[in-house]
Amino acid sequence: MTFPKGPLRLEPLKNPVNSKPYLWPVPGSKSITNRAFVLAALAPGITTLRGVLHSDDTRHMRNALSAMGIRIEDIDTTTVKVYGGLKQLQAPEKSLFIGNSGTTVRFLTAFCSLVPGAVTLVGDEHMAKRPVSDLVAGLHQLGTKVDCPSGCPPITIHGGGLSGGEVTMPGNRSSQYFSALLMAATAAESTLRIKVAGSLVSRPYIDITLRMMEAFGARCSEENGEFIVEPCELTAQDYQIEPDASSASYAFGTAAATGMSIEVPGLTRGALQGDYGFVELLAEAGCTVEQGPFSTTVTGPQTLKGLDVDMHHISDTVMTLAALAPVFGGSTRIRNVENIRIKETDRLEATVCELKRLGQNVRFGQDWLSVEPMPVKEAVVLSYSDHRMAMAFALLGLVRPGVSIEDPSCVAKTYPHFWADLKKLYAHNAQEAPY
Repeated sequence: MTFPKGPLRLEPLKNPVNSKPYLWPVPGSKSITNRAFVLAALAPGITTLRGVLHSDDTRHMRNALSAMGIRIEDIDTTTVKVYGGLKQLQAPEKSLFIGNSGTTVRFLTAFCSLVPGAVTLVGDEHMAKRPVSDLVAGLHQLGTKVDCPSGCPPITIHGGGLSGGEVTMPGNRSSQYFSALLMAATAAESTLRIKVAGSLVSRPYIDITLRMMEAFGARCSEENGEFIVEPCELTAQDYQIEPDASSASYAFGTAAATGMSIEVPGLTRGALQGDYGFVELLAEAGCTVEQGPFSTTVTGPQTLKGLDVDMHHISDTVMTLAALAPVFGGSTRIRNVENIRIKETDRLEATVCELKRLGQNVRFGQDWLSVEPMPVKEAVVLSYSDHRMAMAFALLGLVRPGVSIEDPSCVAKTYPHFWADLKKLYAHNAQEAPY
């Protein structure tokens, strides 16, 4: 995959075409793809995964599982077969590089407790700042030996089996710690009860995990704020992965900002991913949202209303809304999002910095930010090696001049074809892309 060289200057769409809905297919969900890889690896037999996302994050997960004895075979561009089962697992010959993939490091930290032998997970310089200490402490409670001196990767898991019993972890930092233990618990030695201390962040992602586990035959329940998983042998599946709802926010956001009608196939009411709820915020802002049986279409209004919203449970779309705030007809306030500070970067601080760089009147606190729209100043938006920062602020460049993206290539993490899809949008508008 080749990418435009940065900084990449966007050009506003001159006369957005709106005669009929523009079809914008979105690649498969990263969250679902990486969960599906883990569940397929645990299920004895052959699982077929359809709609698989091929990106940096999913490549790191796939390579790591392959190094631990799980055979994965490509059938076509978005379909793979996974030959799974605990009997396939073996300790890798060397450390496993997982880049800056949060789902990979967290899911595998628990998964590797089932691998006979020691497994070391090593990331890039950004991963070395991403905490996993809560999950490490949880595994310690279950008797698994884990070496993680800094509380961030590199991390070494000494596997051989996961005991059952009880474990308590704080819920206010990352739901991925809980998803990791939930999936691994299907192969535990006895029933595992996972208690949540405090409130649970990003609950919709836990729901994704639970629904997918049930699809693979897991026995899990919830009582009095505890998750209970009974060990069982998972069942190999033919499993369809839905489009990535976080990535779809860029298509829907483009419709909101430009006034176009944009249709995303494969996402509609009943989607697994909580980030699909982003369309509800756009409806509050004045967009028309049509949820059909096979797709969702968003049409932007003449003027977008400013919002005051709690985005705690759809936090991967915070940057999308914030980057569009300069074109809203009033101020926008985003609340209860402290959890975005431990993502690929401190996304709250990064978003505030780049909005200020673009001339916006921004205020913020530990878990909130507000934007008073001002004329957009010409600027190169820093990406912080964060795919979502690059893609979100690119949308502003579609409707305001002078916006450039520092590092276009970082979109490879979850949406490698993003710039190609924007180029198609320019062509649909009978306008040559600026790259």
